[in-house]
Amino acid sequence: MTEKKSRNRTIKLTREEEKRYSKELAVLSGSASLNKVVNKIINQDFFEAVDCFPQKSVDLLILDPPYNLGKNFNGLKFKPMSIAEYSEWIENVIVKLIPLLKPDASVYFCSDWKTSTSVHLVLEKYFKVRNRITWEREKGRGSKMNWKNNSEDIWFCTLSNKYLFNIDSVKVRRKVIAPYKVDGKPKDWLEENGSQVRITHPSNIWNDISVPFWSMPENTDHPTQKPEKLIAKLILASSKKGDVVLDPFAGSGTTCAVAKKLDRKFIGIEINSVYASLALKRLEIAETNREIQGYKEGIFWERNSFPYQK
Repeated sequence: MTEKKSRNRTIKLTREEEKRYSKELAVLSGSASLNKVVNKIINQDFFEAVDCFPQKSVDLLILDPPYNLGKNFNGLKFKPMSIAEYSEWIENVIVKLIPLLKPDASVYFCSDWKTSTSVHLVLEKYFKVRNRITWEREKGRGSKMNWKNNSEDIWFCTLSNKYLFNIDSVKVRRKVIAPYKVDGKPKDWLEENGSQVRITHPSNIWNDISVPFWSMPENTDHPTQKPEKLIAKLILASSKKGDVVLDPFAGSGTTCAVAKKLDRKFIGIEINSVYASLALKRLEIAETNREIQGYKEGIFWERNSFPYQK
């Protein structure tokens, strides 16, 4: 227990920090210009804040709303609905967001297996659904009467047929199991520190993601925090430096912190003041530390592979 405590790198707020950061949180009323909302954490209910936003200002929308599960978000409880009710709730969110998007904007919508069907049916009414990414959550409890649930989905959509996709920014480094040679020379792989590796195109199955835990410097106490590496893939693939990335359910600020590390502008909306303040602390840390675990030298590395980061 002592060793775990000494290695625990979870980002927490002191009372003094919470008081200080809470004063820096934005609250909107009336129409707001882009300058008033960009690079801000807005501590407000989504449906109140979104009506104040400038139209056609967002390049990339990353949606990670509460899944249709019973969850306690630091005192704010989300109660499960019927499939029909949850679909209606999703649609109400989407309708509010569409006017904010630029014509060539991209959208990523996070879901689990229970909500994925609802999400897809709603998204295809308003967007061009391009793909469904499934990523492995290597954490989670087993079940004696069911398959262990260790995956989540991310739906990739665009507003039109004109959109940005930076394939070279999301290449993956993989170990070659059976290296193939032509005339004695490597074909589509290279020798690196005694290993055979390939830099390859990413698929829509991601098994190289580590869910944040207590010894990782990005970890917080938020119950559904997404990994920085996962969000980095979305941002690098579908935006460029200087673009505006919006996360309307920002939680502890993963999307905003990663956007900052990757030189994008960000907007985060979070109703819970503690999580919103925690997002500001992560943004402050990102001023001097731009590391993203599993991403280095422009390449996404396989889980638990070189180079290790501090």
